[in-house]
Amino acid sequence: MNPVALVFLALAMSTDAFAAAIGKGSSLHKPRFIEALRTGLIFGVIEAITPMIGWAIGHAATRWVENWDHWIAFTLLVALGLHMIWNGVKHEAEEEEKPQQHSFMILAVTAVATSIDALAVGVGLAFVNVNILVAAAAIGLATMTMVTLGVMLGRVLGHLVGKRAEIVGGVVLMLVGATILYEHLSA
Repeated sequence: MNPVALVFLALAMSTDAFAAAIGKGSSLHKPRFIEALRTGLIFGVIEAITPMIGWAIGHAATRWVENWDHWIAFTLLVALGLHMIWNGVKHEAEEEEKPQQHSFMILAVTAVATSIDALAVGVGLAFVNVNILVAAAAIGLATMTMVTLGVMLGRVLGHLVGKRAEIVGGVVLMLVGATILYEHLSA
C-alpha cells in the first residue's frame, strides 16, 4: 500500500472516533487538554490493536482467497464506507444523556465500538502488501490525534461536525478500496 493511501486510511479510520470524541467533549463542562489527551490515548491504543487482530484473522485465510483478495479488500472497504456514510446521514431518534465525567470503562467501550471498522479493515489489509505494524501505528496515532482534537472541539462544535466527519471518512474508505482494486487490476 502506498504511503498516501495509508495516510488516508488512517484518517478515515479515525473519523468515527473523532465524531464520538466531539460528542464526549460536548458533554463535558469545558474539558481540559489532559482529559482530551487521556481520551485520545485510550481510543488510539484500542484503534491500533483492532486492525492487527483483523489482519491476523485475514492472514490465516489468505491461502484460500488469494485470487480474490483485492476484491475482498475492496468490498470490505466500500461496505464500511457506506456504513459510515449511512451513520453520518441518518437522524438520531433521541439525544444521549450527558454524563458528568467519563470513566475509563465508558471511554474504552466507546473506543471498541468505534474500532469495529478497523478490525474489518485489518482483515482486508491481510490481502494486500502492507506492513500491519506501520498501518496499525498510523491508525492509532491518527485516532489519538483526532480524538484529542475532537474532545477539545466538542464544547464548541457539538454534534454538527461529528456527522459530517463520518460521511467524509466513509467516502475516503471507499476511495482507498477503489485504489487497492485499481492497483491490483492494473498490475
